[in-house]
Amino acid sequence: MSAAELFDGMGIEYERAFGRLPAQVEAVGWLTDRLGEGARVLDVGSGTGRPVADLLVRSGCDVTGIDVSRTMVELARAQVPGARFEQCGVNDFEAPEGSFDAVCAFFPLLVMSRAEVSAALRRMAGWLAPGGYLVTATVPADVEDVEIEWMGRRVRVSSFSAEEYVRQVREECGLDVLHHAVSVFQPDDEKAGPEEHVFCYARRAKELPGG
Repeated sequence: MSAAELFDGMGIEYERAFGRLPAQVEAVGWLTDRLGEGARVLDVGSGTGRPVADLLVRSGCDVTGIDVSRTMVELARAQVPGARFEQCGVNDFEAPEGSFDAVCAFFPLLVMSRAEVSAALRRMAGWLAPGGYLVTATVPADVEDVEIEWMGRRVRVSSFSAEEYVRQVREECGLDVLHHAVSVFQPDDEKAGPEEHVFCYARRAKELPGG
């Protein structure tokens, strides 16, 4: 099952299960405290638009969301009319280098290969303006193309350990890691068990090499 098929089938069910994730709301609050009015923010894997894009818009940000799921994009457009949403994957989305003051990516990289995860992190880092922030989260695990059952569905996933994920953000993407932490969350759905999450806040240097 592809990521698009998975989330097309879930629709609003995903928001009901994961829409009240405290560490995610905290991460968005941390970010908006550092952004000015009209800051350009890209929300990768924007889902239903709630809570992330909605919180960003309410804070005065200029928000673009991308998601591979047509159903999710339709829900987001209806629920968060103050943002723009596009059906597109992170490794297909095109934007000039330095286009955004911040990029958010909460759990969009799991249903892909490790090589694609690494490429996506580098692409997101490249979209940051000097001094811009990358705020991300994933489910840490040392796995490659492993089939699991998640929310009652069979899906193949890849990921990195928390340590390797943070190392890639720092060393492969060239960002300053300002904060990272591992927490456990119980989704609001009887089909889902507790999940370990790693959240990482990082920043691109204000002055880039050679400039």
